Amino acid sequence: MAVENTSDLLGQAVRLHQQGRLDAAQALYRRVLDLDPRQFDALHLLGVIERQHGHAGRAVELIEEALRVDPQQARAHCNLGAALQDLGRVDAALASYEAALRLDPAYALAWDNRGNTLRRLGRLAQALDSYERALGINPALADAWCHRAIALHELGRHADAVASAEQALAARPAYADAFVALGHALQALDRHADGIDAYDRALALAPQAADTWCARGTALKKSGDLAGALHCYEQALALRPAYALAEHYRANTLRALGQRDAAVASYRRALDLGADADDIRFSLAALGEADQPATAPADYVKHLFDQYAGRFDRHLVDVLGYRTPALLDSLLRPHLAAPSVEAALDLGCGTGLCAPFLRPLARHVTGIDLSQRMLDKAAELDLYDDLVCADIVAWLAERPASCDLAVAADVLVYIGDLAPLFARVRQALRAGGLFAFSCEAGGDDDHGFAIQPSNRFAHALAYVRPTAQAAGFDVVVTESAVLRQDHGRGVDGHLVLLRAA
Repeated sequence: MAVENTSDLLGQAVRLHQQGRLDAAQALYRRVLDLDPRQFDALHLLGVIERQHGHAGRAVELIEEALRVDPQQARAHCNLGAALQDLGRVDAALASYEAALRLDPAYALAWDNRGNTLRRLGRLAQALDSYERALGINPALADAWCHRAIALHELGRHADAVASAEQALAARPAYADAFVALGHALQALDRHADGIDAYDRALALAPQAADTWCARGTALKKSGDLAGALHCYEQALALRPAYALAEHYRANTLRALGQRDAAVASYRRALDLGADADDIRFSLAALGEADQPATAPADYVKHLFDQYAGRFDRHLVDVLGYRTPALLDSLLRPHLAAPSVEAALDLGCGTGLCAPFLRPLARHVTGIDLSQRMLDKAAELDLYDDLVCADIVAWLAERPASCDLAVAADVLVYIGDLAPLFARVRQALRAGGLFAFSCEAGGDDDHGFAIQPSNRFAHALAYVRPTAQAAGFDVVVTESAVLRQDHGRGVDGHLVLLRAA
């Protein structure tokens, strides 16, 4: 009987593996290991096949066993990192990629994989550097261009992300993930038609990608095609029935289409699937189907304005006819005791629409907002001395008697119960300091405030006045005004000026 040769078996197994005949290759790798249990290549490549079959835990065991035989193999460290990342063990994955790069600093794929792990850890600048090191070694590495585009998009550098995704597609024209990355970046630039085209091209290559259907739905919804968006979310759910985010977005779209009962049912299903409970309950409260909350969820507000930052000013001013900063300026000026004060706060400053009138009124102007992307836009104005990403109420608690003027334009619409805010603003103001703000007109008999179908709170003056007085303010003046337009109709509101007693 002929004796099997491990080298010949291994060569056959590698050829089968390269041809994609994984089961046959796997059987031969196992025969090699029967003959030589410490054969490095058989252990390593059998681990690679286990990962290809979706068995990441077994892959880790086999590749670690191979590395105990020969720890100097960069490729094995890289493949171990990939399996560890599949298991969500990102710190261990990062250590494996860095081990690979110590052995082979010119290993472009390891730099790319290291970047992916850093991105999962939220270390975006380091991830970007890792992708660029990969591209410095191999400028034609499509994966690195694609992953770089994703990191740039997450950093808010959307035009650069478009260029990077296009480089990926130049290197690999039929690359679905790169079309998706391109679509995300174009959507962030408000180029919705181009974004939809990119998603269509991705879906032509990978029609079963539920995430891409969901992203296409979001682009269609932003472009005003609600029926098309609904179809996309339903396609995503047909492919992945337990897709919580798609169900949540489907509910939002049904609500925008006026299908209230269907929206309520969809929100409840999204809640059951594990969608953000605070967001869902907030939306249900706006539809009268849940208890009224005291404020909008902080993550909801942050996400809303992070997504809105690039088009915020144009949409508010050109589409919604927003004029609250100018109205507050007119309300405030007659009551200032001096031409300028020492310190002013712009609470919920957004992109800085109040800054042009505040800058001449104060020697030091600080803007505070939950959305870093909004603050990045505000910084471009060069009108603030400080910009702070923080929750207003929590931030004010640490700064007693530190300012003379505070304004809050279109901020109280995300806060129902005003007592905590008023107390903190009063604490932060020096005696005689002024607080000017807007709120939408409305409220209910039980609370004096109410969440509206727009997901914004409205307040009754009969609630605002005593709440301000209880916090230690005198009410200087109130005015009624139309604050903005909503679907062609004016939104009534109140302008209020308080003085710290």
